[in-house]
Amino acid sequence: MTTVEPRPVGALLREWRQRRRLSQLQLSIDADISTRHLSFVETGRSKPTKEMILRLSEHLDVPLRERNQLLLAGGYAPAYPASGLDAPELGAVRAALRQVLAGHEPHPALVVDRAWRLVDSNASIRLFLEEVAPDLLEPPVNVLRLSLHPRGMAPNIANLGEWRAHILGRLRRQAAATADPELAELLAELRDYPCDQPEPEVELPGASDVVVPLRFRHRGRELAFLSMTAVFGTPLDVTVAELAIESFFPADQTTVDTLRDRTGEPSS
Repeated sequence: MTTVEPRPVGALLREWRQRRRLSQLQLSIDADISTRHLSFVETGRSKPTKEMILRLSEHLDVPLRERNQLLLAGGYAPAYPASGLDAPELGAVRAALRQVLAGHEPHPALVVDRAWRLVDSNASIRLFLEEVAPDLLEPPVNVLRLSLHPRGMAPNIANLGEWRAHILGRLRRQAAATADPELAELLAELRDYPCDQPEPEVELPGASDVVVPLRFRHRGRELAFLSMTAVFGTPLDVTVAELAIESFFPADQTTVDTLRDRTGEPSS
């Protein structure tokens, strides 16, 4: 068996500083510590206190899950709980999510975790799923895989090249910001999916564009959606910090009319 030695907290902090493209001087000013002290912490010549690790993590915008890992590397207990979403203490969070999802009807909305796994959704999300292969809907459902997979939503996305470039760019930035290997693996998988449309290397908006729309073919109509992401403000639980609500809004009158008409359809 091969034993992997735990990495020292100073080296991990240095990696996060470099990932954020900050110099030691910039971080020391932001965190109100001396550059000499920060250098000693990063090289292991000085053992940081728990408070110092948390202060540097805050200024480096380290995700809560990784802050706990930094604390463990420094010899301290994790500071942030990671409750299951079904835990009693997260009852108010569950209620808030359900209220947002229900209140967004008849427009599609869903909740995802850090790895883009589906946590919950409202009934209107079914509009996107009518022609999706059943195996892609087996839990855990990854919504990015569902969106770009050739047996998922991709065949019905009219602007697949543009939407794919938008999704991959967003995931690439998220993977770089979090250093999450699961996101890096997902990015590599999605890049291998076929696409028969040109993919812009950069998102170049048209004269009247403000965001990248999702143009989706549904029962002979082309619907247009704008998406918006919402997260909980100042969460202190890892699970809550990693949740995001993805809401879709109609971008034209055809989509408004279609969503309005669907409210009269029987539930499946």
